[in-house]
Amino acid sequence: MGESRTALVTGSAGFIGYYTSRRLLADGFRVVGVDSLSDYYDPNLKRRRQAELLKNAGFSATNEPIETPGLLADLFAEHRPDVVVHLAAQAGVRYSIDNPRSYLESNLVGTFELLEAARAHPPQHMLLASTSSAYGANTEMPYRETMKADHQMSFYAATKKASEAMAHSYAHLFGLPVTMFRFFTVYGPWGRPDMVPFKFVAKLVRGEPIDVYNHGEMMRDFTYVEDLVEAVRRLIDTPPVRPTAAEDIAEGDSLSPVAPWRVVNIGNSQPVQLGDMIAAIEDALGIKAKRNFMPMQPGDVPATWADAELLRSLTGYVPGTDIREGVRRFVAWYRDYYQI
Repeated sequence: MGESRTALVTGSAGFIGYYTSRRLLADGFRVVGVDSLSDYYDPNLKRRRQAELLKNAGFSATNEPIETPGLLADLFAEHRPDVVVHLAAQAGVRYSIDNPRSYLESNLVGTFELLEAARAHPPQHMLLASTSSAYGANTEMPYRETMKADHQMSFYAATKKASEAMAHSYAHLFGLPVTMFRFFTVYGPWGRPDMVPFKFVAKLVRGEPIDVYNHGEMMRDFTYVEDLVEAVRRLIDTPPVRPTAAEDIAEGDSLSPVAPWRVVNIGNSQPVQLGDMIAAIEDALGIKAKRNFMPMQPGDVPATWADAELLRSLTGYVPGTDIREGVRRFVAWYRDYYQI
């Protein structure tokens, strides 16, 4: 039962971390949150999210970077979490070109600290955030978890793919049940200001033109945040089990042949043209966008598209919020938050 379970959520004041923590609290978990409140984007937005969570007596917050030596080890020793949802990371493809060291420290050293803490105090299940960017140069769509993914195109994606491999080694050596989940372009209320929907709405409201990369020839598998959290919540109760033989692995399952480890896509499995996303924003705001057409940005990919069959077979669930509905909810939140 959820009532007596403790979840440790890293990145708990982040966009996805906030929604994940909120959902787990609603389901009766005690939630131990960790977040550095970094200034990669507006820390006030993170503080507001955290303040919302702190209204629940079941939530506690530690505001330090996860790579701080011994921080996670101490939290694991004190709280003995049953479930870990690891969302803390330096995010963003473009920023990883300018500031790669922050990705090394947060995504690799931070994940190492988490794995070492879990080795000392093993939880029942660890769920670690990866990214659709891990598929890199793959052009075959939709992306399936069983595809080779060896050609990452940004340092951000490389650190996420490396964290998958690190977690696999700990799953194999120490029997830690690990689910890696690859997110596909998450959006919604309380979202990240560096993400396309937020950036576009902010510019349109100010009457500024929007930069449309690759001349608009971009497709993204936009995933509404509460759909993603529903998938994560269901995956929590579906920990992988080390197979006794290779033939025990179902077709299409990314389960490791030697460890209780798998990778799962969480996406809408319905890619949307960038122009359709812009149209949805225009409709919701009642403002026409002025477009600056730009070339492709370094490290970016023209399309993402999730195959969600593994998620469906494990949980019976697939995200499905329509882009127009999701954008409408985001714009309503934006107007309220910024008092527009």
